[in-house]
Amino acid sequence: MNVSLQNIDKVSALLTVKLEKADYEEKVTKSLKHIRQKAQVPGFRPGMVPMGLVKKMYGKGVLAEEVNKLVSEAVYNYIHENKVEVLGEPLPNEEKQTPIDFDTMEEFEFVFDVALAPEFDVEVSAADKVDYYDIDVTDEMVDRQIKMYKQRNGKYEKVDTYADNDLLKGLLAELNEDHTTKEGGIQVEGAVMMPSYMKNDEQKAIFANAKVNDVLVFNPNAAWDGNAAELASLLKTDKEKAVEMKSDFSFQVEEITRFVEGELTQDVFDQVLGKDAVKTEEEFRSKVKELIARQFVSDSDYKFLLDVRKMLTDKVGKLEFADSVLKRVMRLNNADKDENFIEENYGKSIEELTWHLIKEKLVRANDIKVEQADITEAAKDATRAQFAQYGMLNVPDELLESYAKETLKKKESVDGLVNRVIEVKLVNALKSQVTLEHKTVSVEDFNKMFE
Repeated sequence: MNVSLQNIDKVSALLTVKLEKADYEEKVTKSLKHIRQKAQVPGFRPGMVPMGLVKKMYGKGVLAEEVNKLVSEAVYNYIHENKVEVLGEPLPNEEKQTPIDFDTMEEFEFVFDVALAPEFDVEVSAADKVDYYDIDVTDEMVDRQIKMYKQRNGKYEKVDTYADNDLLKGLLAELNEDHTTKEGGIQVEGAVMMPSYMKNDEQKAIFANAKVNDVLVFNPNAAWDGNAAELASLLKTDKEKAVEMKSDFSFQVEEITRFVEGELTQDVFDQVLGKDAVKTEEEFRSKVKELIARQFVSDSDYKFLLDVRKMLTDKVGKLEFADSVLKRVMRLNNADKDENFIEENYGKSIEELTWHLIKEKLVRANDIKVEQADITEAAKDATRAQFAQYGMLNVPDELLESYAKETLKKKESVDGLVNRVIEVKLVNALKSQVTLEHKTVSVEDFNKMFE
């Protein structure tokens, strides 16, 4: 077997694999013997089919399969052993590749087009100035977070007088035009509603300061602006009938329920931050502010990496690529798309490829490696962030471990975590190498940067 690489230019090459009979003969013979042992041919017992007949029936297919295996292995091994930086995958050359005839040929030559990674240098230093956006954590943010903790520890209480956001329960009855109860009309016992969710302010005002045992007259259709789902749920009927119901109804208030936020007690402090981490409300607010700020760091790092990407791609400039080969690869990977798709998306693909190559050089330059412990910790961090969205900050480590193990069972999840670890390590390395120009911004202004 002979494998050789011939450079066409700086970014493309021809990879040639030549096979002689001695390279594949033993493998073909071994495969045919294995087939002979299991072949079911009329007139012959298993394992007793003449080899000549086996070759006649299966020889060509086996030869093609073994040759293709050898060629694939040869191409992979050559690229790996010689550290050839290949983009995409080698493709059969459309001009120099001669037709292969497995019936008559004993020696084979396969010629592949190879797209090579362009050579370039990229460096970062303190001379590179990059904006770093610190998101301002306001008192309002802290208040909202603390309100959520208090609500988690709140409770429902029965009250005598209605206020906004209270829940009403009572007897709902359809009325005639003279506001007498309609015989055979809709009646719902234990009807539940929240007037604060009504769409019509005039109807909503009817319930202001209502008390237990009050009888109020309102129009559900007007109150909920004819919303079929809301009306059907309230009137316990189907949507078609509910939306046609325009009558006034009486509502006898039987029960008023109010949600009352919990107090900021030591139990709340312990639930959020761990036992005895803080003792006072002032300390608690300070810690909550730190936690919110910490959650924003990943957003700031993400924006930093985007800005570094632009800076470095501008510094590197337009790179040369084997466009014809890469477009062929793109066509193969998007067989269901037409030529317009390739032309419209090739430029964006090259932008992503350029950044990928820059990032790989930076990863190697900073000796960034990913260990299993890094992946596990990243899975735990992702789980921790999910719990944090629901205000659960002090999650037991054993629970994080359990969720992380489930995440690591999925290959696509692991691949995503590996990329995440690499980016986090790269960001930390670059932040220490460039000059950061810190700018404090509001979360609203920060989000506008992505619009």
